[in-house]
Amino acid sequence: MNSNGLNVVELRRRALLDQFQTAEVNLRAGLHQHGMDAVVRAHLDRALAHIREAYIAVNEQTKVRTVQELADQLSRIEQMQADLRTQQSPAEESSTSIHV
Repeated sequence: MNSNGLNVVELRRRALLDQFQTAEVNLRAGLHQHGMDAVVRAHLDRALAHIREAYIAVNEQTKVRTVQELADQLSRIEQMQADLRTQQSPAEESSTSIHV
């Protein structure tokens, strides 16, 4: 590939990275809106994770997780967080209850 071809490829790569950054900013702004439905928030979180992974893949030009691997890992993290919340809830309730 000649130098003009390389320049075009690099310009496209940079433009794509800029688009990823714009998408990330917009998704983060959406996450900070009050009154957000939990399902919408979960989708925004997932979209943000996918945008970050795509940015890494393009920017570092390295092998990254597949979409399925990323989704599986995010699901495991969400499950662990749910388990922690479940474990913490009974402890918090008992610590605030009044014993006579």
